[in-house]
Amino acid sequence: MSGTDNVALAGRTPDQPQPYKELGMNEEEYRKVRDILRRRPTASELAIYSVMWSEHCSYKSSKIYLRQFGEKAPKTDKLLVGMGENAGVVDVGQGWAVTFKVESHNHPSFVEPHQGAATGVGGIVRDIISMGARPVAVMDSLRFGAADAPDTRRVLPGVVSGIGGYGNCLGLPNIGGETVFDPCYQDNPLVNALCIGVLRHEDIHKASASGVGNKVVLYGSYTGPDGIGGASVLASASFDEESQAKRPSVQVGDPFMEKLLIECSLELFHKGLVEGIQDLGAAGVSCATTELAAGGTGGMDVQLDRVPLRDPNLLPEEILMSESQERMMAVVTPANVDEFMAVCARYEVPATVIGEVTDTGRLVMTWHGEVIVDIPPRTAAHDGPVYERPVAVPADQARLQADTPGRLPRPSTRDELRKTVMWLAGSPNLADKEWITSQYDRYVLGNTVLAQPENAGVIRLDDETGLGVALALDGNGRYTRLDPYAGAQLALSEAYRNVAATGAQPLAVTNCLNFGSPEDPGVMWQFSKATEGLADACLALGIPVTGGNVSFYNQTGSTPINPTPVIGVLGVHADVRRRTAMAFAAEGHKLVLLGTTREEFGGSEWAHVMYGHLGGLPPMVDLPAEAALGSVLITAAQETLLSGAHDLSDGGLSQALVEASLRGGLGVRVALQGDPFTELFSESVARAVVAVRPEAETRFVDICTQAGVPFTTIGVVGGDSFTVDGLFSIPLHELREAHTGTLPNLMA
Repeated sequence: MSGTDNVALAGRTPDQPQPYKELGMNEEEYRKVRDILRRRPTASELAIYSVMWSEHCSYKSSKIYLRQFGEKAPKTDKLLVGMGENAGVVDVGQGWAVTFKVESHNHPSFVEPHQGAATGVGGIVRDIISMGARPVAVMDSLRFGAADAPDTRRVLPGVVSGIGGYGNCLGLPNIGGETVFDPCYQDNPLVNALCIGVLRHEDIHKASASGVGNKVVLYGSYTGPDGIGGASVLASASFDEESQAKRPSVQVGDPFMEKLLIECSLELFHKGLVEGIQDLGAAGVSCATTELAAGGTGGMDVQLDRVPLRDPNLLPEEILMSESQERMMAVVTPANVDEFMAVCARYEVPATVIGEVTDTGRLVMTWHGEVIVDIPPRTAAHDGPVYERPVAVPADQARLQADTPGRLPRPSTRDELRKTVMWLAGSPNLADKEWITSQYDRYVLGNTVLAQPENAGVIRLDDETGLGVALALDGNGRYTRLDPYAGAQLALSEAYRNVAATGAQPLAVTNCLNFGSPEDPGVMWQFSKATEGLADACLALGIPVTGGNVSFYNQTGSTPINPTPVIGVLGVHADVRRRTAMAFAAEGHKLVLLGTTREEFGGSEWAHVMYGHLGGLPPMVDLPAEAALGSVLITAAQETLLSGAHDLSDGGLSQALVEASLRGGLGVRVALQGDPFTELFSESVARAVVAVRPEAETRFVDICTQAGVPFTTIGVVGGDSFTVDGLFSIPLHELREAHTGTLPNLMA
């Protein structure tokens, strides 16, 4: 491609070959671009359409399913900004709003783990800034191959250092998340990053370029060759032997510039100097210009040669495709340009006027006076191809569900049960993640109330009233592989339960949907069922989806990962001083098991750890029971009836008791009524174990009875061991050694 390719030349050379396939476009898409323009595209126009119509940016294979998140959305007056913007915004009371979103940076994190993960954090933080909010916390959901696999030792430390290094430099606390190991993620790790920001209702900003004559300002880092083609080439392709050669497609982050960009942007917003705003993430200048123009009066003129460059040899199409980090684009009235520039200069943030808003309905770009782009911006930003891909149940689905864990030998003797508790406590997925989380600052800014390994992260928003929010990120690829509809609902219900366990009222949802190739009918069946299940469950629980991300092509060769929808739930605390922590730290307090336990082991951690088995059906979804349990936990927190609470999920009651005991430093003594194996290790949902204050026992029983939540007193907090009457007793120091030693030993 040549930097001299312009619109006039394109009109005179209709048959000039163009590398559309190398840019990720198929022949039909290329023909559609030619039909829109009524000529061949210039090299720069082809660059724009290739990145904007990529799977990563256009959602062309998922759009028909994502619509139901809006169509089935529960009615609520709390949703201030929904899907379609950089991030959703919800009202949390007292004039405060919260914006939050989770996105993937999976493929870059495999190719170059540190920078891939770091720029994933940087990108999601800029999404939050672009809504007019101050970022206040981050979270992450990570998945790697087998914990002892050689490539896991390469990828995991780099991902963790990238997340920690970038977030710590920004001064943002990392308050929670999850880390999961499974062979299906070998060579295709999942790195999903979430950010939450806070703003007043009146400070919401959107991505639109309105006001003819307003100036378009690019500010932040200079544009370089890093990340070129990241959206169209790297994020929309499956991995193969040549993946390592794609390093140039991975962006390079500068957290110190991002910190300046945050403070600079917030001052610009505060002074009312911004009419429209868009961060430059995937697709870079192509995305920012087309989306701003399409969201406003519909026209924009850009002088592309005015973009400040780190590499003066970049061609215009490379500038358009670059995903260099720490950049923003603002629309500014002519009267405010000088003050806008002065604010940027004070923060030492480069800023350049590169164009202005028009009413032509065209996005026109020039390069040293030659017109190299002349397109209707909406055709690139919103009117890309929409595919209804073939859908088919995977050939092995029936066999998989028929292979139930009932055929697996179960522990029955006292010694076998004791060993199973220990093995689960020290298994990579359930073991202590302090090796990872100690590299993150959890308490910077001083507003962190709860952080990992708690049920959910909790952040204080208002010092006087104690207003705050809770956030949880959850997913389970094994459940979703067994039943995609139920698996997505189970991920939502676990995140909902985690938030409610702290005492927060669940309010809204974000999601990151990680799947294999959309060209595989089996994958599209999984995706269609998972999105349907999630939409139905959100409607049932009354919490809308505010936005999120789809990540396709997560596979190595022809083998996809387990379908992995990661669900983030936001909840509101009227007063964070009344939150409930997970630790059992009060001697003599009664332990009460809430909910119904069934014999449910399909996709369980027990089957995975002990036998590497995946088969059967996941636990039964029970959304009414989940809502009822949530109401009990929230009311109990508001009335300070509990000294500790922990949800039951992976590893069942056994693992919940282990974690809460180790967190609080006190043991537990419990008595089981039914089959010990089922009681200890079942993963039935809508359950929690709580420690009830002695003076609150009667009131707590009343609350459970009124809500229709089954409750059973199973024991008491105290001592220095995990004891199950008549079966076994494990000293806490043994459990702690097993629980905390796994990751350090694996990563040594």
